[in-house]
Amino acid sequence: MMLRALKTTLSFTGRRRLTTTVVLGFGDGSHGALGLPTSAGIGSDAYEPTPITTLPPNVSTVAAGHYHSLGVTSDGHLWTWGRNVECQLGRDINSPREKWVEPGRVNGLNGVRSASASGVVSAAIGVDGSLWIWGKSKRGQLGLGTGITESVVPSRVKVLDKEEIIKVSFGWGHALALTKDGKLYGWGYSADGRLGKRTITGVSPLDSNTNSSSSLKLEDAEKVVLEAMDKENNMLIIWEPCLIDELKGIEVADVSCGLDHTLVLLRDGTLLSGGSNAYGQLGRSTQGMEFLPVDISVYPVSIASGLGHSLTICRIPSAEGGGGMSGIYSWGWGRDSQLGREGPTNIPLPVDGLLGENLVSVSGGRVHTIAVTASGEAFSWGCGRNGRLGLGSSANEPEPMLVEFSEGVNVLQAVAGFDHTLVLTGN
Repeated sequence: MMLRALKTTLSFTGRRRLTTTVVLGFGDGSHGALGLPTSAGIGSDAYEPTPITTLPPNVSTVAAGHYHSLGVTSDGHLWTWGRNVECQLGRDINSPREKWVEPGRVNGLNGVRSASASGVVSAAIGVDGSLWIWGKSKRGQLGLGTGITESVVPSRVKVLDKEEIIKVSFGWGHALALTKDGKLYGWGYSADGRLGKRTITGVSPLDSNTNSSSSLKLEDAEKVVLEAMDKENNMLIIWEPCLIDELKGIEVADVSCGLDHTLVLLRDGTLLSGGSNAYGQLGRSTQGMEFLPVDISVYPVSIASGLGHSLTICRIPSAEGGGGMSGIYSWGWGRDSQLGREGPTNIPLPVDGLLGENLVSVSGGRVHTIAVTASGEAFSWGCGRNGRLGLGSSANEPEPMLVEFSEGVNVLQAVAGFDHTLVLTGN
């Protein structure tokens, strides 16, 4: 039964609001990222949207790591659940595994505005723009200083104390943070230009700027990724956030990290990409280990990345020269139809099934994608394994399909983890 408690709260922004929200999950439950009760079994998958009944009724935003999940309430509290092997939950480090599946509040962290995560680290942004990170990563993703690879509780990234952070995004080994005034900071692994053209003395860049694996099967493509990771084991690391050299003086509007590539949207509408192009996820014919323009003719307004595919919501001009309509363009790895059509492509092409929809967000997982419209509907497509599309089956869907909810439910947000999906709904 869906939880629909009505509650009046004083939000951490100081505004009084009526809140009634429910978080639902579907997809792979093997690590507990769906927050299902232990009676359902930690390894249980969900093929349809399933409410997480133990969360408070005033969750205002959600985030999905690779195998764990996070929720922020309207009064600034953070809740986490799922995999905790690398301390990415920020709580209960000594608790048994069966307790990880149960959403729990992260103590000592208040006034949270938003959260984000990768496979082994999590982050929270405070209402004051402070950045807090925790987990375990030998790749420098914590950004807490040279040689620091573990933080079992949220730790403030002091290098950014003078900045107001509004977004942070993680790849497999790199991280980027965007400030309110449009500056971009990066840290962690810098191979292939995923942090721009910043170089470190003595480091030979990895050669992965090919499209050779864009049509590989899931298992084979994962092998390619693992081989690339192995090559990076001895790579030097940027241990603390540094300004991205080539973007100094240029205002950035949005940033999104795929597994080993990056999308950067400038405030003038220019879309840049950098990093690995193994799947064609850079969306450009111009080669180079730096941030360079994506080959796209429409006007991007927001961006998102999956493991090896890239997505942007765009304004598409009408034939009559008017304001046009919105749509999603996708490119990169498409073996499981996560591009919204069959097959891969290394250039941005429209997702035909959503042309004309008023889109507000899109999110990419390992091999699936989910989008939300202004009318409160959610559409998913790509790989259906473990039920990650929320459509009631494990079938792949090459075109956007409407995810069904109870009557009167309004989708506020949808985010994709590696193999699971979270949806925040309201009434």
